[in-house]
Amino acid sequence: MEEKSKLICDRCEVEMVEKEVQFSYLNHSFRNKVPRCPECGQVYIPEELATGKMNEVEINLEEK
Repeated sequence: MEEKSKLICDRCEVEMVEKEVQFSYLNHSFRNKVPRCPECGQVYIPEELATGKMNEVEINLEEK
């Protein structure tokens, strides 16, 4: 069984936890679970999300 590596917040030096976060872009929004610092709220955006869902939303908005 593969164990996920822990992400540590650079600012607070505490372990980030999976949390549902709302993202907004050009008055459109979507929600997704991402690692987030429980103290300062800093969010880690995985590459899959940036090149997947976020990129898809951006392309759809630019086509309109």
